[in-house]
Amino acid sequence: MKKIFYFSVILCLLMLFPVSCFATTYRGIDVSDWQGYINYSQVKNAGIEIVYIKASQGNSIVDSHFRTNYENAKANGLKVGLYHFLTATSVQEANEQATYFASVISGTSPDCKLAMDFEIFEDLNTAEINEISFAFLRKVQELTGKEVVVYSDASNASNTFNQELANSYPLWVAQYEVNTPDTGNWNSYEGFQYSDMGTIPGIRGFTDLDTFTESIFLSTSDTISTPENTTNTVTTYTVQNGNTLSQIAAQYGTTVREIAGLNGISNPNLIYVGEVLKIDTTNELSIINSDKYETNHIVYTIQPGDTLTSISEKYDVPIRCIVELNDITNPNLIYAGERLRIDLN
Repeated sequence: MKKIFYFSVILCLLMLFPVSCFATTYRGIDVSDWQGYINYSQVKNAGIEIVYIKASQGNSIVDSHFRTNYENAKANGLKVGLYHFLTATSVQEANEQATYFASVISGTSPDCKLAMDFEIFEDLNTAEINEISFAFLRKVQELTGKEVVVYSDASNASNTFNQELANSYPLWVAQYEVNTPDTGNWNSYEGFQYSDMGTIPGIRGFTDLDTFTESIFLSTSDTISTPENTTNTVTTYTVQNGNTLSQIAAQYGTTVREIAGLNGISNPNLIYVGEVLKIDTTNELSIINSDKYETNHIVYTIQPGDTLTSISEKYDVPIRCIVELNDITNPNLIYAGERLRIDLN
């Protein structure tokens, strides 16, 4: 009789609480350039275990903080996921954006499934939305060899994304002010974004807060190789009124030094409206692999007005250490948009 009673209690608990409630969960956040510079040492010490980072958007936009976020999160021992903000309105565009996403994140070694963030649908109907979603997700898997996940709010998980998509790919769901999210056509979730008003040490302002289950992790964390059909990575940009090289470098995920060198620019502070610049959009994250790269470090993106003296004082690191670690030949000549390795040991 007691066995029957205990079994009934357990059954009732399972009905009230999904299995995911009892599974191991991981505290997470998701970030983009909206958060600005993030101190990942403080984030790690606050108990965050997973960070999802925006890598790209559309056909040509690299998040300006993607590389810095990726390198610093990895350096501080956080598990990393990457996502693309999809804006496609056709299957062709979906394939193009999948290829672009794969190119942007080549050279990285994510720990979590690659995420599709598709939430602005213009005039698309639900059939078109699902067709585009399938095309993008399949192409990303094909090009990267990595598993994928669908990010969606609870409403779209119920009313927009169909059962076939739910049967094929896992869900990272967003729903606020609830303890258990509505997963719609999915039976469970691998990620739950429960707030967009979180405050975490090391991050100025608000950030999204998440919990993730163990199934969000990739089966392998191998480095993503460059897609074979993206060998031509040089594009052009026509300088607009008010542009600076640092702004252009941030937009394309490159550096001032790289643009200046490719275009023979001797003075990076002097560019002209109407000038056509060649931009190499090859995604290089080799800075993380330097033999001189210590474990207790950050990657700092130089801001307008910065000098090596001001950066040295900010992080209490001798100028000579920054110069040596970054192979700087002229300490008086640094450019906004460049990334510096700073050893905090």
